[in-house]
Amino acid sequence: MSPSPSRHLALITGASLALLAGCGSSSDSGGDGSGAQAPVGSSKVAVVASTNVYGDIVEQIGGAKVDVTSIISDPDQDPHSYEANTQNQLALSKAKVVVENGGGYDDFVDRMLKSGGSSAEVVNAVKVSGKTAPKGGELNEHVWYDFPTVAKIADRIAAALGKADAGDAALFTRNAEAFRTQLTALEAKEAQIKKAHAGEGIAITEPVPLYLTTASGLVNRTPEQFSEAIEEGDDVSPRVLQATLAVFGDKQVKALVYNEQTSGPQTEKSKAAAVAAGIPVVPVTETLPAGKNYLGWMTSNVDALASALAK
Repeated sequence: MSPSPSRHLALITGASLALLAGCGSSSDSGGDGSGAQAPVGSSKVAVVASTNVYGDIVEQIGGAKVDVTSIISDPDQDPHSYEANTQNQLALSKAKVVVENGGGYDDFVDRMLKSGGSSAEVVNAVKVSGKTAPKGGELNEHVWYDFPTVAKIADRIAAALGKADAGDAALFTRNAEAFRTQLTALEAKEAQIKKAHAGEGIAITEPVPLYLTTASGLVNRTPEQFSEAIEEGDDVSPRVLQATLAVFGDKQVKALVYNEQTSGPQTEKSKAAAVAAGIPVVPVTETLPAGKNYLGWMTSNVDALASALAK
């Protein structure tokens, strides 16, 4: 979902930053956006990630050698409408490495880095992916659902951490290799789905899961105008909504992959139509659910998709 022009980051005054700097910050390294950093004198690499998805990947690679702040970690929060604050700015000002999604998804990070004159090493996931918008279309910026891209991001994170902490560079590289091995297992699961269900139709509410479903050989049969309108936060026209609901009544799809994080009246109608037609609903989110790490989360997503298609 691309952020609307009306969502702007509030100006952060130098006085506010000075006040925060004087007050210090919590030592909690979690992802509540609090701007937590390692204690003074710590040898850990301070890292800020725009969401806990990237924060978790950093932790998988950096282990005990990193102190990670994830700005957005609430699975009930829409990252596109997030309003950054002075605590986020302070965390970014101390970071040696910053991991952002890019592609218009979390532009507030770039704005704060620029305004704060940061010298942090920045890993932009979309740039690392090499993905571009298709001709006449829009870029699907949800690249963390694309496992080959996440493997590249892991390598790039390892390199950035190694630059910040040369003494542990070999450790970061080994951890990235181990992480990539587990991603390969997820790609194998996608291949199994493709072998069993290639060409079968699915519906979506937004493009969030499309890298995963496409790699699994599935065809998105949702009218493009529907998912585009939902992604942009626009109303869906009655004609487009009717066409969307028809894919469930006509049994054109075997599952609805539903973004729980940005649901609304029109997506709820889509979900209700799927349930009424006996079509399984596979929920997905844009940030890590509580108690999950990236690999466990994605394993659950892929397994849920496979289970829905098998019904």
